[in-house]
Amino acid sequence: MRLRQKPWADQEFAENPLFVPNPKEHKGTWRDIFANDNPIHLEIGCGKGRFVIENALAQPHINFLAMEKQERILCMALRSGRDADLPPNLRFFCQEAENLQDIFGPAELARIYINFCDPWRARGKWRKRRLTHRDFLAVYQTIMGGGQVHFKTDDEVLFNFSVTEFKETGWRLDNVTTDLHNSGAGNIMTEYEARFAAKGMKIYRLEADKS
Repeated sequence: MRLRQKPWADQEFAENPLFVPNPKEHKGTWRDIFANDNPIHLEIGCGKGRFVIENALAQPHINFLAMEKQERILCMALRSGRDADLPPNLRFFCQEAENLQDIFGPAELARIYINFCDPWRARGKWRKRRLTHRDFLAVYQTIMGGGQVHFKTDDEVLFNFSVTEFKETGWRLDNVTTDLHNSGAGNIMTEYEARFAAKGMKIYRLEADKS
């Protein structure tokens, strides 16, 4: 984890009830956090939290988890959650995607969102760092036990790579678009996406199903 760079970050982490400090302790028992049996959706790499907060407010019947690996960014997401009146169906935690199987038991999640992840353009073994590489897809299948991955990116190379990985590992693709903002589909934007849209950049999106 990187050093916290906001002077108020320590207080936010200590006092914000949406923050889960030790996510690995809740493996297999995430429903207890929310005290209900509603489906759980996870955003991997939530950034400053706009996407997951708006989803939580719009869908109170769904429980949302937001994971971010950088504390200096997560503290801003937590503050945004506080400003949104602390949605009861939302929690944040700080972790790396490589540790997902230490955080979730089999079939704990119903859906995973991956928005504008690092494309990792380097060749060879670095491709395995892509969050849509088949090694990660196998993990998602385990912790969802059948479910959906919703994926958005501005990177055409990563998108084409991802389509191939999903198809070759047996996922069914739905609602595939290479120009999301002109597709007429409903959409909640991330902070990055709003910036890209203002510049007229194309956004690629797909839904992958393994149920």
